[in-house]
Amino acid sequence: MDLLFELLGLFFVLLGIVGSFLPVLPGPITGWVGLLLLHQSSRIENNSTFLIVTFIIALAVFLLDYIIPALGTKKFGGSKKGVIGSTIGLLAGLIFLGPFGIIIGPFVGAYIGERFNKTPNKLALKAALGSLIGFLSGVFLKFSVAAVFCFYFIKIYWTVLT
Repeated sequence: MDLLFELLGLFFVLLGIVGSFLPVLPGPITGWVGLLLLHQSSRIENNSTFLIVTFIIALAVFLLDYIIPALGTKKFGGSKKGVIGSTIGLLAGLIFLGPFGIIIGPFVGAYIGERFNKTPNKLALKAALGSLIGFLSGVFLKFSVAAVFCFYFIKIYWTVLT
């Protein structure tokens, strides 16, 4: 049973890293589930403080991920339609362009959303750039947390193996 918890934990930690880039998976929370599963193994000492702190971090990053792109768009003069366009563009880009769509989609989506808002071309491009910067900042934050969770998973598990 311990091996099952440990393998599932590893799967979720790695899925958390993938979720840092995919909008449909909550990367940091998925990675935290991996840490939680690891701590269910009888070979791992249960550390409640560690799990609580890492959960708070995962939850904070999860919530910030919804705020950062909107702040980026707003900071660069974008409207609500630009934020919505950015989200739609992200999903459409991912579906039609694969990994490159993750970068191109939010930019194009925010631009189109701003043009639907009748925003002048120059300001629409500026808002689209803000959306892109916000999105990339969120991805960087999620990836950083997921990578740290993966590091701790390996560190904790390594102490059991040695």
